[in-house]
Amino acid sequence: MGRFTGDDGGDGVTTAAAEPRALRREEWDTWYGTLIRAFGGIAGPAEELALFRELTQVDRSIGVWEGAGTGEECVGTAGAFAFRMTVPGGAQVPTAGVTMVSVAATHRRRGVLTSMMRRQLDDVRSWGEPLAVLTASEPAIYGRFGYGAATFELGAEIDTSRVRLSVPPGTDDVRLRYAAPADVLDACEAVYARLVPARPGMLARRPGWERLGVLDPESRRDGASPLQCVLARRGGEVTGFARFRVRPGWGPEGPRGTVVLDALAGLDPATEAALWRFLYDIDLTSTLTVRGRPVDEAWQHQVSDVRRCRPALRDALYVRLVDVGAALAARTYQAPVDVVFEVEDAFCPWNAGRWRLSGDAKGASCERTADAADLVLSVRELAAAYLGGVSLGSLGAAGRVREVRSGALAAASVGFGSDVAPWLPHGF
Repeated sequence: MGRFTGDDGGDGVTTAAAEPRALRREEWDTWYGTLIRAFGGIAGPAEELALFRELTQVDRSIGVWEGAGTGEECVGTAGAFAFRMTVPGGAQVPTAGVTMVSVAATHRRRGVLTSMMRRQLDDVRSWGEPLAVLTASEPAIYGRFGYGAATFELGAEIDTSRVRLSVPPGTDDVRLRYAAPADVLDACEAVYARLVPARPGMLARRPGWERLGVLDPESRRDGASPLQCVLARRGGEVTGFARFRVRPGWGPEGPRGTVVLDALAGLDPATEAALWRFLYDIDLTSTLTVRGRPVDEAWQHQVSDVRRCRPALRDALYVRLVDVGAALAARTYQAPVDVVFEVEDAFCPWNAGRWRLSGDAKGASCERTADAADLVLSVRELAAAYLGGVSLGSLGAAGRVREVRSGALAAASVGFGSDVAPWLPHGF
């Protein structure tokens, strides 16, 4: 996910390096090596390297190269995968997945990152993609380029020796079986594809990306077992799966192994509950480690003691509205909205100004207007609220949205909400 997002730590105008240019296929190894060095210099396993070489969209990747004519050195990298992301209402909107961003430590605070973000957002606009998204290595970096934290994810360390799980009716009808993760990849991907339209923030899987979920190098196991998988069936149909590892452990009192959840998906509540119950009950274990789950997932209401689950929240997907009008018109609104936004966007000035948004649960339009503003905010705040996981009202209370017309903030906040919390389970 966010392991390929970095920064130069500064701003301004590039002075010591050339302007960004498109990557050439023969430069990939050098370009990727610059990225790896910026993240500590430890390359991933060979199979991961080969997969990302194959997945990289060279024509959508850029680099900053210094020393033309004297042996060029790559000092900056950035990529943008072509995805489609679900937005409230179920539409899948063309979205640039920004990733592999890095600046050489020797070239920090020279404006290298700013120049790449400038080139990249201009490119994304020219491609007709109204949204850009990323997962940030450091949350303070990307706000100045108009990205807002739009989704959050839940982690937990569940004491399964003390916490019991109640399950909904139908759970006992679900049958589970072990399977080799790579052997059942198609069945798991079919489940994932059916879930994509139902939750904002999910990305439709492009061919090849499914293999990322079953990469299993020993160097990434941290003392745990090889990746394991169980398939869930209900009524003869595959309805879910879980991928996980088991890390054995022993103490004076006996076994205290840990189950490390990698991925879990179910098409219905009974399937999800059956998978969670299975993970709770694996022999010789007493802890279930969970990372990157939806903040509204049902297990939180099925446990006997949520404190012993040690839930923890963290930021996940950052969203950037590249085309405010097209982005706001692409989603629906859970209550009618008719509001004029005055949008501040210094980095992408084509978005700046007043926009009238009119919409409801059936559709929306968003057009330029000369009408008086109801709400004043930056594109960063609009992006944070876009997927329905961050309340415009809470942003207003934080002083980041200014209400001009009384009542406009509350009405817009309700309209922008989502019954289902946005979530990003797709790494990139």
